[in-house]
Amino acid sequence: MINIIDGGVTAPKGFKASGVACGLKNNQKKDLAVVCSDDLAVASGVFTKNVVKGHSLQLTMEHIKSGYAQALVINSGNANACLGEQGYKDAEEMASLAAQLLNCNSKNVLVGSTGVIGMPLDLSKVRSGIKSAISSLSEEGGHDAAEAIMTTDIVSKEIAVEFEIQGEKVRIGAMAKGSGMIHPNMATMIGVVTTDINISKKLLDKALKDVINHSFNRVSVDGDTSVCDMVVILANGKANNEGIVKEDIEYSTFKSALEYVCTYLSKMIAKDGEGATKLIEVVAEGAKNNEDAYKIVSAIAKSPLVKTAIFGEDANWGRIITAAGYSGADFDPNLVDIYIGELMVCRNGTGLDFDEEKAKEILKEAEVKIKINLKAGTSSDRIWTCDFSYDYVKINGSYRS
Repeated sequence: MINIIDGGVTAPKGFKASGVACGLKNNQKKDLAVVCSDDLAVASGVFTKNVVKGHSLQLTMEHIKSGYAQALVINSGNANACLGEQGYKDAEEMASLAAQLLNCNSKNVLVGSTGVIGMPLDLSKVRSGIKSAISSLSEEGGHDAAEAIMTTDIVSKEIAVEFEIQGEKVRIGAMAKGSGMIHPNMATMIGVVTTDINISKKLLDKALKDVINHSFNRVSVDGDTSVCDMVVILANGKANNEGIVKEDIEYSTFKSALEYVCTYLSKMIAKDGEGATKLIEVVAEGAKNNEDAYKIVSAIAKSPLVKTAIFGEDANWGRIITAAGYSGADFDPNLVDIYIGELMVCRNGTGLDFDEEKAKEILKEAEVKIKINLKAGTSSDRIWTCDFSYDYVKINGSYRS
């Protein structure tokens, strides 16, 4: 049984965190977070597939190859990307300073950066921020850390759960940021997951990568894949369970809890999409294969015409079938059924004389479901997205200022 508890990344035993303002943002809001384990933890990560990668992300990808980490430093307000050799050196200095203050190896410090691309980091501010954050680390600092990694996010995103493994109570805590430049090509945001479970490196890595495909990789706000995105998980073994070393029922329990946490945060990201007013779940059923099902939901979720129609509460299902048609999936349009909520608006590729007022009532809700049945096979998929409002353009038209 999975129980939601108070807290975020510091809910599991042996983790501390903090979030401070060091001046990288012009609005005086928190912009530097540190999360650390009391001891070295087993670690795994999944990273953006964008060919362009931020320097902090590059360093983290190198450090996490060992399969261990103890701390994570994340700054917001600056992506530390596309800056040449200096960007990588700055990331190394962030890790090195944090390691010195935490009395650990710099190779066990992971680094993340998010914000504007192509602007040099102000290292004097970052140094000050790291010193301040590490001096204020606490078991109550998870919420401050979650606030410090936000960029255009309206709300901070965190969750913690407790469950039983091998007779011991185990916890998973997590935080994420993401509101724009979100599309499922891993990870299109930054997520940090902590757990006190005792688990092997191999199975931690497998669980994270399996879960990502059904959670963070099923979120799309605008179709853009960022250069700084990652999800990392640290497991420090402080729960003192016997140890998960094989894919048994205990592993399945852990994986289910991890999926619950990641799914919760994924939906929060979609719901908090820049300027969003509605959370949209797009479901494809009856596809010939998994690839076709994914192509369908992805195309519909990132269609500006679908997203603006939902914002305008217009049951324009023609935009849905059009997006499916250019998705690259193989299906017969003459077999397609489409539902908005529980209301069927298209049967066998042909429009129905449906109740427009009922459709509008469905589209007024804060959460809207779109379902398309291809009637071509047994495969299915789903993705979470949001509508496009006037505010999306306002936010992204002046992002740097």
